[in-house]
Amino acid sequence: MIGTALNQYQITASIGAGGMGEVFRARDTRLNRDVGVKVLPEEFREKK
Repeated sequence: MIGTALNQYQITASIGAGGMGEVFRARDTRLNRDVGVKVLPEEFREKK
């Protein structure tokens, strides 16, 4: 997932993972700062 863009967030590194998801370091390209982004496992995501 590193190198992927999620909206304005550019994923740069993996921070950790567990039962409730995975956390990544990302660059917020609108605010020009680093943030943490949590991605939930498939079973917790809303189905559209």
